[in-house]
Amino acid sequence: MKKQGDIIKELTKKQLTFHLFFTQIVLLTIALFLGILLFEDWSTFGSQFRLASSIWTVGLSFGLIVVMLDLVLMKYLPPEFYDDGGVNERIFSERNIGEIALLAFVIAVSEEILFRGIIQFHLGLILSSIIFAVIHFRYWAHWFLIMNIVVLSFWIGMIYEVTGNLLVTIMMHFIIDFLLGIYMRFKSSKARKEGMSHEQRPIS
Repeated sequence: MKKQGDIIKELTKKQLTFHLFFTQIVLLTIALFLGILLFEDWSTFGSQFRLASSIWTVGLSFGLIVVMLDLVLMKYLPPEFYDDGGVNERIFSERNIGEIALLAFVIAVSEEILFRGIIQFHLGLILSSIIFAVIHFRYWAHWFLIMNIVVLSFWIGMIYEVTGNLLVTIMMHFIIDFLLGIYMRFKSSKARKEGMSHEQRPIS
């Protein structure tokens, strides 16, 4: 049976994009279904979206902190600690900044609405964080990656508990995915250029 990374590597960019957006549509559909079942009225759900300065002071700031911590860990930890089978590299390496931004935005909106706005709102931080980690099954093969995603989910969940504002966690989630997506893109581009440079060097 093929691993997810192997399957994704065989997809064209168009097929991969369709798969990614289809997955987010599925999550939003689940969110809509659960929202109808669990919320007595939509005004309660809508009250979780509030324009406030905390979107920038908390969401943006904590998103940047997560990215900086990840970059430091990537620099000093062995490469295999962040090895997800090449999935993230395949997702982001062939995209321009606008495409990465759109993808990061859609993922942030759909996942935060479902996991924080509905599941955590009704079932609590612990259960929502566990489910969040479970659906990111490409990380299951490595203890560090699964621990990383669980801690991240708890962190975002705690921000939601304090602010009660989905726009804050959407901002935080977006910043994390967007900046790490750009990092993956430039890292892959640099590796390709270095590879081409090595191939062009004469054999002494």
